[in-house]
Amino acid sequence: MNTKEGTTTRLGSGYYAVILILMILIALSAVFSVSIGQVHIPFRQAWEIIVHALTNGKWGSMSHVESDSYVNIILQVRMPRVIFALLIGMGLSLCGTIMQAVVQNPLADPYILGISSGASLGATFAILVGFGSGALLSQFGVAFGAFAGAMVTSIAVLVLSSIGGKATSVKLVLSGVVIGALCSSFSSLVIYFANNAEGIKTVTFWSMGSLASSSWDKTPIMAAVVLLGCALFLLQHRVLNTMLLGDESAITLGINLSAYRKFYMIAAALITGTMVAYAGMIGFVGLIIPHIGRGIFGADHKRLTAGTLLLGGLFLIWSDILSRTLIHNVELPIGIITSVIGSPLFIYMIVKKGYNFGG
Repeated sequence: MNTKEGTTTRLGSGYYAVILILMILIALSAVFSVSIGQVHIPFRQAWEIIVHALTNGKWGSMSHVESDSYVNIILQVRMPRVIFALLIGMGLSLCGTIMQAVVQNPLADPYILGISSGASLGATFAILVGFGSGALLSQFGVAFGAFAGAMVTSIAVLVLSSIGGKATSVKLVLSGVVIGALCSSFSSLVIYFANNAEGIKTVTFWSMGSLASSSWDKTPIMAAVVLLGCALFLLQHRVLNTMLLGDESAITLGINLSAYRKFYMIAAALITGTMVAYAGMIGFVGLIIPHIGRGIFGADHKRLTAGTLLLGGLFLIWSDILSRTLIHNVELPIGIITSVIGSPLFIYMIVKKGYNFGG
């Protein structure tokens, strides 16, 4: 596999132009997103408000803004949601790219190693059983339960895959399937015995994903985890490319893939667990966006990772827009939107002739 050739064939010197276009599209999409809703705000006024806020009043005239309430609606209500959509889209796409390289499987996504099932079990336990009204953990509620479940499950998969020798891509996948099935069974058991109709409804809605709980208070943690993860993996392109070549090739290059797999898995689990804790289960982003990225940028992770981050952020911003606007005065779970869009795209790539993982 010559990843460099694959990248050059697709974009060549136009790579940076595509990156710039994606950044511009994200900026325009973000402004459009904050301008729509039950209170419609003209695009130009939304743009002026955001520019004025970002530059601390140096740029952007507020003279065109018709109402002072527009400022609060955009900056306090809608802007945190757009930032959440951007960060979660970037994070899920990043983890999907990493997982597909780690397990050398084109069907891998952030949830393949049982992370989703563990998060569901933790969230279900927190919603239907709880931590106790006086406990410190009760302040975190579902977020803590989901995050703890995702991390414990990931560690369990890592330990199981390491039994009897080093952790390989096949053992990681099989361990993830087993642990994931076990967590799903326990989640069903908790729901079955729970006598809490409202709690079960909450679990169902959470499992479909939502950005409704986004706020400025939660943004720093989300931003720190996702952006640090992005910075980390943007520097790991050589090892990720080597993973696509397989263990035998890595040995000849003096790279211990088993150790990197463990490290990457823990890092991806931390990122995914944080996103799941705040936004619930949002499927197909980590599966479909890396595939689209390979079709545009090629298989070389030096270019693929950065391009995929921007594609994922743009995709989730528009998924959130659709979730709020498809049905008047009704907000659909964003996980439904991503699945409806992602499924036909993935089917198309499956039947497309000449498509191969990694190239």
